[in-house]
Amino acid sequence: MVSSDQRRRQLAREKYLRQQQRRVEARHKARRNTVIASALAVVLAAGGAVWASVALSGDDSPASDSAAAGASATPDPKKSESAEPKQPEPAMSIDKKAAYAMALKTSAGDITVTMDAAKAPHTVNSFKYLADKKYFDGTKCHRLTTSGIYVLQCGDPKGDGTGGPGYAIPDENLTGLGKAKEDGTVTFPKGTVAMANAGPGTGGSQFFLVYKDTKLPPNYTPFGTFDAAGVKAVEAVAKAGVQGGAQDGAPQTAVTIEKATVSKK
Repeated sequence: MVSSDQRRRQLAREKYLRQQQRRVEARHKARRNTVIASALAVVLAAGGAVWASVALSGDDSPASDSAAAGASATPDPKKSESAEPKQPEPAMSIDKKAAYAMALKTSAGDITVTMDAAKAPHTVNSFKYLADKKYFDGTKCHRLTTSGIYVLQCGDPKGDGTGGPGYAIPDENLTGLGKAKEDGTVTFPKGTVAMANAGPGTGGSQFFLVYKDTKLPPNYTPFGTFDAAGVKAVEAVAKAGVQGGAQDGAPQTAVTIEKATVSKK
């Protein structure tokens, strides 16, 4: 006959075994999660097309056929809500043979962007139009990514990744960084400035600054480069990291574009 003490010891032993089993299962689960995270990191490092399209999504949906054809009606950049009807892109007013510079005075330091009007005339024309309207003044760079791709994304007047000027511009210069490799990516070199988008022909006002060589599908218009001082400023922002210790999100060091101007060089 089992005594009460023996029964208590048996119950205690069974409880201990159950606890040990739960610990083993927890360790196995943690290892599985580590493997999943590692696999995801590999995909990010390779510039996976699906993830990249989400990470660098921009503001507006595709413009109408008349806008894509370069209709000359004057748009209102203040009408940037998704509920607003799409407007035509600004009429072409730049000299496509000239060089243009965009000066960004930001809370993190001054950044000078040299823009290639010959290879990306619609993009440069749009930036000049918006800068002349003071569209970028007082806007935040809302997104920093520190793993897989290395960019600071700016140009959204709403500061949450959903804003735009109410019109779309066509993709340009998509072969400017070379032919895609077997993994479907090209290298966006450190110092590149390119357009964010939500799919083909949906560029608006959001753009990203590449502060470290980054592999991405050739789906984003590279329209210029920014200077060494600007690279250093963005690198300092990246070093401070993302809010909450994440790898993708609002930068820990808030960055505001205080003033943006575009001028012919």
